[in-house]
Order: sequence, then C-alpha cells, then structure tokens
Amino acid sequence: MPKVTFNNSNATFFPNLKKEVDQYFIDNKLKKTGNALLYSKSAILIPLAFICYFAIILAPLTIWQIILVGALLGLTKASIGFNVMHDACHGSFSTKKWVNELFGYSMIILGSNQFIWKQKHNIVHHTYTNVDGVDDDIAKSPLIRQCQTQKWVPAHRVQHLYLPFVYFITSFAWTFIMDFTKYFSKKIYTTPLQKMDAKEHIIFWLSKVFYVAVYIVIPIVVLGGKGFAAYFLSMHLVLGFMLAIVFQLAHVVEETEFEAATMVDKVIENEFAIHQVKTTANFAMNSGIINWYVGGLNFQIEHHLFPKVSHVHYPALSKIVQKHCAAYGITYNYSPTMWKAVASHWRFMKHLGQKPDNLETATTSFF
Repeated sequence: MPKVTFNNSNATFFPNLKKEVDQYFIDNKLKKTGNALLYSKSAILIPLAFICYFAIILAPLTIWQIILVGALLGLTKASIGFNVMHDACHGSFSTKKWVNELFGYSMIILGSNQFIWKQKHNIVHHTYTNVDGVDDDIAKSPLIRQCQTQKWVPAHRVQHLYLPFVYFITSFAWTFIMDFTKYFSKKIYTTPLQKMDAKEHIIFWLSKVFYVAVYIVIPIVVLGGKGFAAYFLSMHLVLGFMLAIVFQLAHVVEETEFEAATMVDKVIENEFAIHQVKTTANFAMNSGIINWYVGGLNFQIEHHLFPKVSHVHYPALSKIVQKHCAAYGITYNYSPTMWKAVASHWRFMKHLGQKPDNLETATTSFF
C-alpha cells in the first residue's frame, strides 16, 4: 500500500480541542464510555431482534406479515450495529474490556466478522478517511464512483439512478462476498490484514456456519422456499440500505473533501484531526429520533475526532468542536436534516457520474 502521512509538525487544533473535551468530562464527573442511555437501547434492540426472528419462525404469519417483520428485523439489526456493535468494537461501550468484547460479537448477528471489521473500520477507515486508494469504504469503483480521482466508466452517467439498488445489496455482499475476499486475500483493499491467530480463524468459520444455520437453513425448513425468500430478502434489503446510507451521508456528500494516494508516498498537509473534520459531515443533529436510531453516527465529526468516546456524549461534544472549528477557521460540515443530507449525497453522486473533461481515452464499460 502507498505510505500516507499527515503534517502534524505544527498541530495545535486537536491538542487544544482535546484539552477542553477532557475538562468537560472532569467537570461533569462523566465517564467517556456508555451510560444508562446506551444500555437501555441495548436492552430494547437486542430482545426486539430475537422477538422478530422467532415471530418469523414460530408464528403463523402470512407472506406479507413475514415481509413486514423481516423488514423490522433488518431495521433492528442495523440499529444494533450502529449503537451496540459500533461502540463495543471501538472500546467505548463499557470501561471493561471483556464487556466490549462480548457486545462486539453482536457483529455475528449482522453476518460479519468482528476481527476483520475492526481493522477495516477502526484502523483503515479512521486513519485514512476519504483517501482514495486506501480507504476501503470508498473503494466501490467501477460499480459506483465516489470521488473525482476514481476511474470513470460510461455506466456512471446513471449511477445516481441505480444507487439504491447497490445500497440494498450491501449487507448481502458484506456477509457472503467481502468478508471472504478479505479473509482469503489477507488484505483490506490495499492494506495487509493483520495475522489472525487460531482463535480468530475458528470464530470466523463458526460465525459463518452459525449464520447459515440460523438465518438460512432453519427458515427454509420451517417456512419453505417462498416464506424464506420473503423474510430473507426483506431483512437484507432494509439492513443493507440503512448501513450504506448512514455511511454515505457522513463522508460522500458535496461538502466533504477527498485525498488520493497512488504508488508514490503521500504527505497530507493538514494535521490529522483537521483532515478528519474536512472529510466528514454531520446531519440531523437536532433530531432525537435519528440520533437514537443511528447511535450518534449523525455526529460523525465528533466520532472521528474521539472514536473511543461513546456516541451518547457526541451532542454535548459537538458544541465544543464547533467552537474550536470556528476559532481555527475550519468549516464544520453538516446538514440540518437527513433529507437535505440525502439530497446532497444524490447531487454529488450525479455530478461524479458526469464524464470528466480530462478523461483518458482508455475506459472500460460494464454495459
């Protein structure tokens, strides 16, 4: 992978910001990890997922009812990912390491692997946010083009029209394709995957067997082919779309910036924390409902600056971050509503789909 570094030689923004944030927790006698709000959400979401699943398996539901409950299961699993798994894998769910490890395994019910996700998200994405050539989260080309430095193909002219269909299959691809690609290639895009010990190999394969048995084999036996298809598709389509759209609104909108890494080593002139602010955006900061459902990921700027702080603290921290951004002349990217964020993402993707003026003659089409 190309070596990417940040110019932190004269970094003052983050040290001053961190000092005030730390003082906020001291003054208010608060831990940086989760609190009763997070634990109450966990106590609602995890049982709700079990209720939905067993209702599908055990209750005498019609096809339409199976579809509705399957969709609710997808919505619930996405929220478990946003709230429980995400904080736990960042080590901010609890002060106890074993508790974070335990709730991090909620990743299994989403169909993915905790070990791989921690490296993909915590290390690669959080270090090289929106750096084309390194950040796996924007490495979807040529299916979709997410920044100006990615190769353009003729199909991108209509990518803003087929985007929802790509997002719908996100969780399916994550479970059955991307995890295995990373596992066997031992790479996360261009970054080598850290070596997995015997325990992690066993967990990887047992979790995949568990997923197939619980989410595929048992439903087929109990519901038959038609019932299984109704539940499985509705669950995955909703789950995939919610997982995809929340990320896109945080990083791939008109306001965010991108960098590109080639085979040549690159130095990003901004200090690391400023890069995080410039490549990230918040949305719907005043919506309690959205904030509750997406686990504070609508405060993505605060999350990227303080990933080891639980999301329950982000609304309070956002006021401190905004003040420091204003003092340093740094734009604090945000959309007042989720719909405006969606519109910004859609316009940006439509713009990226236009044929670049300096396009090289050698392009390939998948039409």
